[in-house]
Amino acid sequence: MFGFKKQKRESDTDSLFQRMRRGLQKTRIGLFDGLSDIFSGKTTIEAQHLEEIESRLLMADLGIESTSKIMDIITKEAKRNRINTFDELVACLREQMIKMLLPVQSELEIPLNSKAPFAVLVIGVNGVGKTTTIGKLANHFYQLDKKVLLAAGDTFRAAAIEQLQSWGDQNKVPVIAQQHGSDSSAVIYDALESARARDCDVVIADTAGRLHNKDNLMEELKKIRRTISKFDPELKLEILLVLDAGTGQNAISQLRLFNEIIGVTGIILTKLDGTAKGGVTFALAQAFNIPIRFIGIGEQMNDLRIFDATEFVDALLETDK
Repeated sequence: MFGFKKQKRESDTDSLFQRMRRGLQKTRIGLFDGLSDIFSGKTTIEAQHLEEIESRLLMADLGIESTSKIMDIITKEAKRNRINTFDELVACLREQMIKMLLPVQSELEIPLNSKAPFAVLVIGVNGVGKTTTIGKLANHFYQLDKKVLLAAGDTFRAAAIEQLQSWGDQNKVPVIAQQHGSDSSAVIYDALESARARDCDVVIADTAGRLHNKDNLMEELKKIRRTISKFDPELKLEILLVLDAGTGQNAISQLRLFNEIIGVTGIILTKLDGTAKGGVTFALAQAFNIPIRFIGIGEQMNDLRIFDATEFVDALLETDK
């Protein structure tokens, strides 16, 4: 039986939404710190105000395309005298930001009537928090009453195998692993066979952290994808790319590369609580339109949150609308 305990209901003093607000605090400060003072006493939005807003959006790593789209709307609305106060500006920002993110709001769900197990392949470069994310993902599926198995597909580093086994030992999650240097594809194939024999619902497979200049590791991803198809061509597979929000615009180049190599079906954006570059969420949405499945806003187990566009923007803007 999976060992994570059910999460407590959110309390009145520390709700999930309040933690979301705290997690996005650095990005929010970069966007709005002192901005209301600039508008204090103003009855119209002037050119210097628009320049200040544009600069802050770019500094938060929304990217040129997202920033330009937002600024086009704000400028037009200001010229029509529909935005004259700071509150009206925030309302306009909120509307446009939600519109940008709604297309990539798509919760990860196990398809009904699919042939078990449902496979989740977790990929990404070194240091983005893949192993921790896998633990939190396992807990997420446990909350949905699913039986989970982990596959230690990162055989490139011995420490990675040990870390995943530690997760399994501590939380009674079965882990399929082989020795350091083993064929990752073989490990994952064995895990799928074991999951089917044990009637598991979900297999979550770790992979080695890839760098742009590690061609052998990138080729290994292709092999893993082929191996999963050979196991069962009808198997439902989710390929989740874990991205560190703190890398800002570099996350776009990472997504582009991985998408070309293996095809990414979903994104997990981690470490939003440690960066002022949370605006990269919008840049990713504009550039690829690939679903953002989860975001990480802290170290607690339930700080891996299902991505919700409206909740994200309201937490970023600190509104209750």
